[in-house]
Amino acid sequence: METSKNIAIGADHAGFEYKEILKNFIHENGYISKDFGTHDSSSVDYPDFAHPVAEAVETTPNSFGILICGSANGVAITANKHQGVRAALCWNKEVAALARQHNNANIVCIPARFVTIEEAKEIVKTFLSTSFEGGRHEGRVNKIASC
Repeated sequence: METSKNIAIGADHAGFEYKEILKNFIHENGYISKDFGTHDSSSVDYPDFAHPVAEAVETTPNSFGILICGSANGVAITANKHQGVRAALCWNKEVAALARQHNNANIVCIPARFVTIEEAKEIVKTFLSTSFEGGRHEGRVNKIASC
């Protein structure tokens, strides 16, 4: 893994267990994380954790985020409300690679109910070690922001 060393991480109750495991996984690989919660498996509202992760990524140069919930749809939709965020729902490492290569995604959203923890680790590893290709994709990415 080779990109930025700053990782914001957050999850709702459905992603709590994966968050804890992935937090240790990225630390073992030399990353520094800031945990935005949740801090147990009690039922919570995913926007309460997705917004702070998105804000951290938006305001910290060269940082990345990891968001986990049951389907990853809620956290992706929430994070993408932030102007400087390109959150991608990734269910395998190939999608994670394309999210970085073609879309310059800066937050990976993982559906805990649909991938194993080993698959989640591969998704994170791929996401964090893949670079944006730029070139023909640069213009497309520049058109994402609406204002």
